[in-house]
Amino acid sequence: MDTTTPTFTPAITRILATVSVAFVVTQLDVTIVNIALPRIGAELGTDVAALQWIVDAYTLAFAVLMLSAGVLGDRFGARRLFAGGIALFALSSLACGLAPNVATLIGARAVQGVSAAAMLPNSLALLNQACRHDPRLRARAVGLWTASGAVAIAAGPIAGGLLIAAFGWRSIFLVNLPICAAGLLAAYAWVPAPAQRQASLPQGSANTAHARTGGIDLPGQCLAIVTLTAFTGAVIELRPLGFTHPLIAGGFALALVAGMVFIAVQARSAAPMLPLSLFRDATFSAAVLFGVCVNFAYYGIVFVLSLFLQRVHGDTPLEAGLAFLPLTGGFLISNVVSGWVVGRYGPRVPMILGAATGALGYGLLHATQASTPTLALLLPFLLIPSGMGLAVPAMTTAILASVEPHRAGTASAVLNTARQAAGAVGVAAFGALASGATASHIVFGLQTSAAIASGLLVAGGVLACFIHPHSHRREPVRSAAAVAQSCRGGD
Repeated sequence: MDTTTPTFTPAITRILATVSVAFVVTQLDVTIVNIALPRIGAELGTDVAALQWIVDAYTLAFAVLMLSAGVLGDRFGARRLFAGGIALFALSSLACGLAPNVATLIGARAVQGVSAAAMLPNSLALLNQACRHDPRLRARAVGLWTASGAVAIAAGPIAGGLLIAAFGWRSIFLVNLPICAAGLLAAYAWVPAPAQRQASLPQGSANTAHARTGGIDLPGQCLAIVTLTAFTGAVIELRPLGFTHPLIAGGFALALVAGMVFIAVQARSAAPMLPLSLFRDATFSAAVLFGVCVNFAYYGIVFVLSLFLQRVHGDTPLEAGLAFLPLTGGFLISNVVSGWVVGRYGPRVPMILGAATGALGYGLLHATQASTPTLALLLPFLLIPSGMGLAVPAMTTAILASVEPHRAGTASAVLNTARQAAGAVGVAAFGALASGATASHIVFGLQTSAAIASGLLVAGGVLACFIHPHSHRREPVRSAAAVAQSCRGGD
């Protein structure tokens, strides 16, 4: 067994710090917004369905455009897409902070999702490019990259509570501006835009063809938007309108038809938005489905918990943020540990252990009552992030190890698209279970959602058994000097 410790050069460390900005702002936005939802609802006079749309407008745009953003990053340069995403995220955050009504806020949140889609898969592609010479170094780097998001998740509830108490809910969006400014400057100062990328791609490949034409899969993109939006909208409005309502039945029918056409179009396309050939690899398919289970459960539960803590317990935003601290802070240590475990044992073991730990945490949350004190939530609030933090970096490493390096952006975009779409549906489904005017509706929704989430994590543990036990796609190891030189490469 190779027991040498992977070495981070200064160039790789700077790249890691820069690309982590993308994960920080996207995760910070999620946790801060969830804390602010009851206050936004009270000030703008919105119901639970509108609050779901504030969350899902971001998540849906994030999900449906991430694939195209990843593919475009592979073809035209990940740094260009990454930097453009940071700039647009700053502008859309400003629009959210100045939104005069809920419709404007939802629209600005959708633009935030577009910019997040440009940032996230390409940040991971840049990191993979920097660490491609050493799979163990890549595993550690992915763990630290994920940990940066965990720091944002942990800081979000506290920062959100403090900002809301001092300046109101609009400040939670304006806080993104200085972070994005720093990330944009670092992207051009520290991150190289690789030269001669396209010359290194296999001739005759789909990527090469698209590099020449510069096109994107517009039919696939449009069908993906219709499918996810119709399905999520139908789920959100299902409880107030009922399944027999024409809008609900029509939404589900439209989602089904559009989804089937989407798969048919992707199967016949010369260069599809969603390369179905990736799913021939068992590791890739299992890892993507694992990510679906994890995000469906977590995003949905966090949404319901925000309602529970502030509308049932009567907590202020700051008190709710403090209550969330164990739930979010537990990611930090487990993310870092995961990188070490994956480097030694491969991704399968931490994924199975993480899924089992998370399932136990959700199972304990199922027993929550309206009278349950916040202190009693401490154990599940620690188990859930500990399990997810152990499993998610391993899942990401498995994805990157299962594809060729020049498809890293596309592969990470497929994974994150599936995860974000699952998160949007999770918010819609669990939010529908918790919608209602009384505390009993929210408590029922929390209990039912926790039971479903526990089952999903058990299913994730089973899927992890199909993951290849080691990072099996390796490239020739190069010297540290050669790696540093590549990180300083030209445009």
